[in-house]
Amino acid sequence: QVQLVESGGGLVQAGGSLRLSCAASGSIFSINAMGWYRQAPGKQRELVAAITSGGNTNYADSVKGRFTVSRDNAKNTAYLQMNSLKPEDTDVYYCNAAGWVNARTPFASWGQGTQVTVSS
Repeated sequence: QVQLVESGGGLVQAGGSLRLSCAASGSIFSINAMGWYRQAPGKQRELVAAITSGGNTNYADSVKGRFTVSRDNAKNTAYLQMNSLKPEDTDVYYCNAAGWVNARTPFASWGQGTQVTVSS
């Protein structure tokens, strides 16, 4: 099993910054992609940013230029640097990772979520 533990959420004023971390542990052979999603109550979970093992990134239009996703492959950890935060960025942020437990067994895991609240 692969576990993801997120940290770094909290309360910040509009215009401020936060950095989220997501550490993967367990039976990991390789991780292909790690991503950050967010979900507001009653809404669907949406992709915020994702990064492949090779460093290719993808961002939601709403966060381009403000958020930066990165990862440390040696530590199986992904980060989300969030700058110029807006009240509409308030959500629960979830980490996702997909890869292989061994050469034959894939995995896809979610973290428990971390609350980000941006006050106006």
